[in-house]
Amino acid sequence: MQGLPVVVVPVGADDVALDACLAALDAATPAGTPVWLADDARSGPRGQAVIAHWLARTRLDASHSRRPRVLGDVAHLDDVLKACGDLDVAVLASDARPAPGWLERLAACLAHDGAIASATPWCNSGETASWPRVGELNAAPADPGRLARACARMPATYPELPAAVSHAVLLRGAARVRAGGLDAATFAGVGAALVDLSLRLSGLGWRNALCDTAFVARDAETPAGEGDEARLAVRWPGWHARLAPMLMHDPLHALRERLGVLLDACGSVPPQGDLFDAGAP
Repeated sequence: MQGLPVVVVPVGADDVALDACLAALDAATPAGTPVWLADDARSGPRGQAVIAHWLARTRLDASHSRRPRVLGDVAHLDDVLKACGDLDVAVLASDARPAPGWLERLAACLAHDGAIASATPWCNSGETASWPRVGELNAAPADPGRLARACARMPATYPELPAAVSHAVLLRGAARVRAGGLDAATFAGVGAALVDLSLRLSGLGWRNALCDTAFVARDAETPAGEGDEARLAVRWPGWHARLAPMLMHDPLHALRERLGVLLDACGSVPPQGDLFDAGAP
């Protein structure tokens, strides 16, 4: 679909989670959206069968690549992003499940303010973007459609986050290119590499925003790469001081409460879920 960013899904080894991710992606994303399933030789035979089955049936404009051998999570994702040039790219973890309207609202976040370089949606396991409680592994929503309707009624303030979070993030291509992309030589895990990229983007004058009108579910956070926390502390001595107030004092508490109130006020998703306009108030 013209006007929407490319979606990149770095394929993981968990074929059950991948199957759920692709099903949710297909249901929650407009037909024709470009999607790239990028496999760093992580999937096994069952995962490859899941991908082949999905590619044969999806409404999305999907493609698939698989490396002959493992390159590494950060290096592989950086190569994929470089191949996208200066296009805006939404990176979706392969164990995440987007709610309806997620991509349109992330795109609207970037369009709202040219200074926003990364837009991260709410997530039940999203660290600083976690809902309903910050920094916790909250239960995944029982009714993603209903939660999407509540998100659509949020005020779209797009507040600042300390950094992008790895469950799902839309990266502005021009900003990413100028900042130099992901640092695969230093960081082992995508989570830390995204923090590093976010802090470089901030240093160049861009913003890392919470897209408070979108939601992506996930059952666990991205595991930290070995040694990554120490490397972040060395490169960015102020990182933990920047992160701690967010986790301890939760300056976005009012927004989290607002989403809960709106969710309570929403009814169940209509039976014609595929006809629901997720962007409508």
